[in-house]
Amino acid sequence: MNVVHLTSSRFFGGPERQMLGLAQALAPRYESTFVSFSETGLCRDLLEHVQDAGFQGVSLRHDTPRLLAAHGELLTVLREVNADLLCCHGYKANLVGLPAARRLRMPIVSVSHGWTGESLRVRLYEAIDRRVLRRMDRVVCVSSGQAGRVLGCGVASEKCRVIRNAIRIDRVEEPKPEYRDHLADLFPVRPRWIVGAAGRLSPEKGFEVLVDAAADVVSKNSQVGFVIFGDGVLRERLRERISQRGLDRSFILAGFRSDLDSYLPHLDLFALSSFTEGLPVVVLEAFAAGVAVVATRVGGVPEVVDHGVNGLCVESGSPEELAHGILDVLTDETLRCTMGQSGRKRVVEEFTFDRLAKQYQHLFEDIVAPCPN
Repeated sequence: MNVVHLTSSRFFGGPERQMLGLAQALAPRYESTFVSFSETGLCRDLLEHVQDAGFQGVSLRHDTPRLLAAHGELLTVLREVNADLLCCHGYKANLVGLPAARRLRMPIVSVSHGWTGESLRVRLYEAIDRRVLRRMDRVVCVSSGQAGRVLGCGVASEKCRVIRNAIRIDRVEEPKPEYRDHLADLFPVRPRWIVGAAGRLSPEKGFEVLVDAAADVVSKNSQVGFVIFGDGVLRERLRERISQRGLDRSFILAGFRSDLDSYLPHLDLFALSSFTEGLPVVVLEAFAAGVAVVATRVGGVPEVVDHGVNGLCVESGSPEELAHGILDVLTDETLRCTMGQSGRKRVVEEFTFDRLAKQYQHLFEDIVAPCPN
């Protein structure tokens, strides 16, 4: 079976890791082709990763607002690779992919990773997306929380499937001592404890709340340092807020790091401050590294973070609750280590790509009609 993944990728992030990991787990029984809107050339990050892994990657030359031309391009690609099924990721892929699949009488699946509502333009697209999803053959939701939102916008329950995200456990290496030094050296004065976060610097990630929580934490314990890995539109705004809160020596914006996996095991705690999430892959990665997590109770987070067992869940938008949770876990070494071990055990048992691939295989075979003999 030949599956085409259609997306609109600006960098190789969580959803892109899921697509590639699925393709690798399904190979060689399933062939996978990756198609992305150009996004002014930014899709090359995804295409380089998939091509390095041995898969075909295609960039569509046409993009917003020329979506009709992109539709024609997509039809050509689907015919050329002899696709059996189209798997769409994101509102733009859904909008262009649905008419193409219907034109070719091809089954179509949409993977709903979550809605961010980060801007007026995005909220408009997401409103359209909610209507388009109703016409898909199947909609995969990465968490039960997201499934509730999808069902709430009118998608028939028989079309909806929950298949939670996964990570590659084999990518988690033994901690490299030099990375703890690299981490500590980011700060003007080496902290005793380091709290990490990672993600796109955009409004829905709630990093301004994390900065405010950090100010509360540092006022009570000056030996704590905070670091965010990632880039985005809010970088300068966050930098200003850090300075305003007097955290220049305690809060570092480390930028995007391709070797994030090597830094994670050396964090004392991972913090997630998001206002909205599907099922955050970065939390799975932190658990795989044996790190306890304090996270906001949004989307699929409670399906991963078992409150009091492998981490803590707090209300979103509350710097006070986030700070309180961070201090509770950070200053209790026994609790922190126990939570980290529990998190790793949970990920190894429940969030592997082998499990994910079996669920997708059943889904794909259910909707692709067998070829007549």
